[in-house]
Amino acid sequence: MLDLNIPSKEHDESRQGEALVLESSKSNTGRKLYVESYGCQMNFSDSEIVASILSDAGFVTTSDYKEADVVFINTCSIRENAEIRVRNRLKEFGASKVRKPDMLIGVLGCMAERLKSKFLEEEKIVDLVVGPDAYRDLPNLIGKVDEGNKAVNVLLSREETYADINPVRLNSNGITAFISIMRGCDNMCSFCVVPFTRGRERSRDPHSIIKEAQDLFNAGYREVTLLGQNVDSYKWKASDEENAESVNFAQLLEKVALVHPDLRVRFSTSHPKDITDDVLYTMAKYENICKYIHLPVQSGNSRVLEVMNRTYDREWYMEKINAIRRILPECAISTDIITGFCTETEEEHQETLSMQEFVKYDFAYMFSYSERPGTPAAKKFTDDVPEAVKKRRLEEVIALQQTHGYYRLQQHIGKVEKVLIEGFSRKSKEDYCGRNDQNCMVVFPVSDAYKPGQYVNVLIERATSATLIGKVV
Repeated sequence: MLDLNIPSKEHDESRQGEALVLESSKSNTGRKLYVESYGCQMNFSDSEIVASILSDAGFVTTSDYKEADVVFINTCSIRENAEIRVRNRLKEFGASKVRKPDMLIGVLGCMAERLKSKFLEEEKIVDLVVGPDAYRDLPNLIGKVDEGNKAVNVLLSREETYADINPVRLNSNGITAFISIMRGCDNMCSFCVVPFTRGRERSRDPHSIIKEAQDLFNAGYREVTLLGQNVDSYKWKASDEENAESVNFAQLLEKVALVHPDLRVRFSTSHPKDITDDVLYTMAKYENICKYIHLPVQSGNSRVLEVMNRTYDREWYMEKINAIRRILPECAISTDIITGFCTETEEEHQETLSMQEFVKYDFAYMFSYSERPGTPAAKKFTDDVPEAVKKRRLEEVIALQQTHGYYRLQQHIGKVEKVLIEGFSRKSKEDYCGRNDQNCMVVFPVSDAYKPGQYVNVLIERATSATLIGKVV
């Protein structure tokens, strides 16, 4: 990942695959499971659900795929590069299968749903293809493969939320965790495959979410991130009409914040058309709700936004930014930007740059447009912006974001900020690292007086291009 003042690896949709390891004390089948995940936070959260389901079925995991009996790769369809990495990784798994013929290899997630036939026909090593809503069926499907059959379940559900599954926290630092509050997406952005690979929106029972947050806090976790493709459209209503309870996202956010003042709460991702002032006022009300919002703009031009089917225009987005600045003056804002979308002109690209100047984002995910098969854009529009132009426009967006990101970091210098210690710095065991309220990484010297999982007040003394550096006071 480029050092561009963008959020942590945990938030990067283009993130490299990562093996997820579970230590289980349950009786086991003697079979070892290896899970490798790519893509967004939801995929990593889903892998924790998969590990929980298979742990209950007697599997234990390993960090070495070469010694695994069952190998799963949890996939992403957002970017073409992610699919290329997955296919290359499958070839590596296939080499191990030649040496270990009984190894079972499965593809999970968004690519599984979209490319099910291709995986089974072209990738001869793939035994099992399972979509995001079918993970409960994994033990049964593995049994079918054991009997010598290929197995597929990519059916999408209007009800599945895995609310009753207690996710296994994989490769956890024991301090931060994800909580999935909803699944699917009803926003038909023309460039996006998510509605087709993850289905329609459905929200989890808030009581199960609160219980999961409370259980995490009791287990020593001190930060949770509420996950959804569009958290602001969270909406739950009890089926019991006599005791009908309706909960929106602002209300859910408050309920989670009330679990404990020492439990930090973050959320991702917001949609500009849905985020309300009620959410902003709830954030302002509770100190433990982090002042950080990921608000994807995608383009700064109204016509391009219409072609993208984003359902807001430039002025609407700017008013949302103004509301955030008014209600939450210290709030950090990050975004997504796509350059070179179908029919984008040079003048329209300049409006994206001017939007960057208007907001001065703290972080950004920046990509040139990559046509995804099956999306409305692929069906209706021609990918007509030359690759060289896309690349040049992306370079301009990145260069401007580097300037703004560094500017935002410099605003913290001289301030004392509350930081949750997550562990040692990547570069040195003599330094701890953790995040402040605005999701900036902060590095400071280790001391016997404090340890990971504790909050400390750090005086910010200087900033690099991506990190704040200071000392505990």
